[in-house]
Amino acid sequence: MPPTAHLSALILIPARSIYSSPHLARLRRTLLAVVRFLVVIFLTYLGLLSMTFVIGRLVPIDPVLAVVGDHAPEHVVERVREEMGLNKPLWQQFGRYLGKVVQGDFGTSVLTTRPVMDDIRSTFPATLELATLGIVIGAGLGVPLGVWAAVRRGGIVDQLVRVMGLIGYSVPIFWLGLMALLLFYAKLDWVGGPGRIDVAYEYTLTKVTGLLLLDAAMAGQWDAFTNVLSHLILPASLLGYFSLAYISRMTRSFMLNELSQEYVVAARAKGISESRIIWRHALRNAMVPLVTVITLSYAGLLEGSVLTETVFAWPGLGLYITNSLQNADMNAVLGGTIVVGSVFIGLNLIADLLYRALDPRTRQR
Repeated sequence: MPPTAHLSALILIPARSIYSSPHLARLRRTLLAVVRFLVVIFLTYLGLLSMTFVIGRLVPIDPVLAVVGDHAPEHVVERVREEMGLNKPLWQQFGRYLGKVVQGDFGTSVLTTRPVMDDIRSTFPATLELATLGIVIGAGLGVPLGVWAAVRRGGIVDQLVRVMGLIGYSVPIFWLGLMALLLFYAKLDWVGGPGRIDVAYEYTLTKVTGLLLLDAAMAGQWDAFTNVLSHLILPASLLGYFSLAYISRMTRSFMLNELSQEYVVAARAKGISESRIIWRHALRNAMVPLVTVITLSYAGLLEGSVLTETVFAWPGLGLYITNSLQNADMNAVLGGTIVVGSVFIGLNLIADLLYRALDPRTRQR
């Protein structure tokens, strides 16, 4: 055999071993998972944009008349319609719509005469701040209460959790918000009133992130921090209560299922302490589906709690979309809808990643 043949054999043998190794198979599975992940994101966003485009064309509101007014001359209406591309075929309108959305251009708001994206940047932090504190309250109290209710099934705590859940699902949130304002603000004066901040602090607070609590803490303006918190605590507690009602009920259900499993019986037979069985084993397994519940609850709050923001005059995304819809400002409505849909998609993906991280069985598929 020629020397070159020996050399090629020495080169090919390791190459075959590399290509047939388990590492390559794992890499191939990872790449396929990434591709599927990207395809799902692409198709989901495409479906979201398609739905918003169809809604924008089906609503009985002429976007041209919303801009120029009902009494504009015909030649002005036609010129604006041509500038907006609404005289072209639908597939061309959809292509133009996709191009603008990809660039972050949702058009101009008729109500505020500002770019919709600028309005969303100024309103979304208010909703983010409100929803984040709400889910911290809801999950921080709902999970321990749900665990306790499952462990003491039929006891006082269990009955209390059920009653709280029943009230949370039955009482209208706007009525509860009005009663809370009447009691804690008007009568007791324990909290701030509607809005995010008093006028005395609104123009002196240095706004960097739009999250007023964080901005006040970063600037060291603790009097403004206290004022912002006094306005935030009541609507956040209200949202937290409704999240708590759902999260505690689901936690109780998941924990009851885990506590009936054979591994719990085996752990008790081995003499492992009850607290360790509950918090280290049963709750850890229950957290796998519970992560999805908490994440979707958070997404529901970030969607814009319209009634809560309306009652408390909270200048968030929900109130912005509501006002835009009432004034036939479809650019703002569709832009807000896309942002809400993006929030749901993003948090669903985060929940899926957390699910895989908490459950090793999903990583082997």
